[in-house]
Amino acid sequence: MNKNSSNIMALAPNTSNKRETICIFGTGDFGRALGHKMIQSGYPVVFGSRSTQKSSLIPKDAEVLSHAEAAQKAAIIIIAIQRQHYNFLTSLAEILHGKVLVDVSNNLKINQYPESNAEYLAQLVPGAKVVKAFNTVSAWALQSGTLDASRQALNNKTEPLNNTYAWLSDSYLALGILGFFLFVLLGITSLPSVSNNVNWREFRFVQSKLGYLTLILCTAHTLVYGGNRFLSPSSYRWYLPNAYMVSLIVPCIVLVVKFVLIFPCLDKPLTRIRQGWERNPQYSEQSNYIINKSAV
Repeated sequence: MNKNSSNIMALAPNTSNKRETICIFGTGDFGRALGHKMIQSGYPVVFGSRSTQKSSLIPKDAEVLSHAEAAQKAAIIIIAIQRQHYNFLTSLAEILHGKVLVDVSNNLKINQYPESNAEYLAQLVPGAKVVKAFNTVSAWALQSGTLDASRQALNNKTEPLNNTYAWLSDSYLALGILGFFLFVLLGITSLPSVSNNVNWREFRFVQSKLGYLTLILCTAHTLVYGGNRFLSPSSYRWYLPNAYMVSLIVPCIVLVVKFVLIFPCLDKPLTRIRQGWERNPQYSEQSNYIINKSAV
């Protein structure tokens, strides 16, 4: 009994000892989620950002400074920014000398660059110690923790097979079975015990690519169920649509918007925005001025 008690006490965080300050470069989804978990674990967190104005999305116990000021306050710096924004780190080479840089990034494609992001980071800041960590954990997993929403599917009742509309009934059943199978697969991969055992690419593929495929199959399943009844006036009692017709509004809107957004003219700018691109970086000059001033 005493042995178990000692083990439990060893696992509990020792809040009486002051923890080492952790610096995080980047205030995106992953940086904020990781900073929130660090604060919950008792570590002081300081964010390094192009904009020193603190947003309501930043954890209230964290501090937001410029990159140079934030780097001077910590020996461990987590680089939570995209690879294409690493160039500013060369101007901080003297400040980052001897510090530990944690690379958490993943490329969008395999073999996208000749060297890994960590190797590229080590080339930019040769005096720092570069390590790789947290790249298999998503911001969603950090935010949700052990809590997770279960997935439920409604049981659809099919009508007896009619030889006149045999192909409609077969299509209806096939789409429903495939959609239900993928829906269950999405629910299983959302369980913490399963999501923690898959890497970032696998989790993203299941939740994104298979998620849209499931939505298409389930929407087609309901469309086939309606068949010609969408155009039949007898289907609209009291001039109101049936429940299965109303349930198609949101999925159809989502699929139409997704179809529009996959066009290169929209997909490429949105991808750049998600990776940190700004049309008018009003804080870039201010950050460069602070960096140059601190270097002098």
